[in-house]
Amino acid sequence: MLRGSCLCQGVAFEIDGSVIDLLYCHCSMCRKSHGSAFRARGKVRTADFRWVRGEALVRFYESSPGTHRGFCSVCGSNLFSRFDDKPKVLGLALGVLDDDPVNRPLCHVFVGSKAPWHEIADGLPQFDELPTRPLEPPPR
Repeated sequence: MLRGSCLCQGVAFEIDGSVIDLLYCHCSMCRKSHGSAFRARGKVRTADFRWVRGEALVRFYESSPGTHRGFCSVCGSNLFSRFDDKPKVLGLALGVLDDDPVNRPLCHVFVGSKAPWHEIADGLPQFDELPTRPLEPPPR
């Protein structure tokens, strides 16, 4: 069981499953939405996600057709994205997790539009867009 919450603690949730496909997104929308050089995110099954409190505080912004970014209407914390064409999956902002997701990011995506002042120095694979093939975790 993983727990997550927003900055003001008004929104809290639990995930009874794994966070998978973790990555760092450098697209301009994620940078603006998170006020940072990139967004760390993973995927969770909608069926594994459960509200503990504050569901009514969550507001959504359709950042691109069919992609809705959810955030706390009190403190502004970015929580997750939902997708019209993939209703069984949520794109989870890793920064709102209170527990360790165990899995680690596999790559950097949309590096073609990364912030010019940020240098990626971790050795993970980098892609100008979203890779079309599944990624394998690097050997430990």
